[in-house]
Amino acid sequence: MTRAAPDPRKTLDPDRVAQWLACHPDFFVGREGLLQQLKVPHPETRGTTSLLERLVHDLRSRAEQAEWRLEQLLESARHNEGQYRRTRELVLALLEAEDNDALGQALATQLAERFHTPAVALWCPASLTDAEPQPPQPPRQILDDHASQRLAALLDGRASRCTRLTPTDWKRLLPHVPAPDKAGSCALSRLTLGEPLGYLVLASPDPDHFRASMDTLFTEYVGEVVARLLVRLTPASP
Repeated sequence: MTRAAPDPRKTLDPDRVAQWLACHPDFFVGREGLLQQLKVPHPETRGTTSLLERLVHDLRSRAEQAEWRLEQLLESARHNEGQYRRTRELVLALLEAEDNDALGQALATQLAERFHTPAVALWCPASLTDAEPQPPQPPRQILDDHASQRLAALLDGRASRCTRLTPTDWKRLLPHVPAPDKAGSCALSRLTLGEPLGYLVLASPDPDHFRASMDTLFTEYVGEVVARLLVRLTPASP
């Protein structure tokens, strides 16, 4: 009685077959006809397709993915270039300010025009304004205990943060800008230069403009520039 030949699928380990083929890349030399006979599952429809057609499909898919990744990199590069140019114009405008009022107004104008940030407040302690001949003009505000406590609470121990801003907080922290009917969002940064110099508040009525998940590197950078210019432009006490 003739014994049936064992099913190769049950006697051959697929991993060992793959390892053997990887170690013997010349196996198909002289067996090109076998390559044409091989059938593999079609990646998109039921049934099979030739090995060569499957390779062409896979190569085309890889090329499309590489093209998509390249486009993403180019888009990121274009965004970063635009961000750099806008930041450069902002800093140059701040450097041209002749006093702290002009600094605050330049900050508000540049952020509104170049970064779509409609509301800005610059809260500084009275020690930075005592020697000025006139009271500070918006967006500059004199930091009092109530504003200081609320800003510190919103920062929650951090140097900078993006968070929601209720209409009540908006009215208190941006009194020179009409408050929205609903909660907006803001980016806060503590101003320091060896000593506390106040707070920078960037706000928008759009609750998603400043999301909690956003990076605050830009806000911190602007705050560092503003802090240095505040000290430089503050008149010496008589």
